[in-house]
Amino acid sequence: MDVLINVFVALHIIGIASLLGGFLTQMKAMGAGEARFVPAMLHGALTMLVTGVALVGLDQADDRSVDNIKIGVKLLVLIVILALVYVKRDDEKVDKGAFAAVGGLTVANIFIATLWT
Repeated sequence: MDVLINVFVALHIIGIASLLGGFLTQMKAMGAGEARFVPAMLHGALTMLVTGVALVGLDQADDRSVDNIKIGVKLLVLIVILALVYVKRDDEKVDKGAFAAVGGLTVANIFIATLWT
């Protein structure tokens, strides 16, 4: 079971990297007002959602304790990210505020995952 959990953790990190990497590659365009949500950002967020749900299920199946409040907060942040990226995915240009919100929420989700104990 530990190997399976570690595989899903790795996939979850790949999803985070895809979402954050997509944001970082568009930072220069954001300064020029031409940023857009690239497909990697949507796919990364969806990967995070699927692997995160799987990780919670695997942890509970392995009788590990799960901080439901932490998971709920992370899920809420991810749903906001997904909503923003999904709704604006086909737009040629995205507002700086919405684009910055996705980047900020992504970083916040990383800090919640690592610092909330």
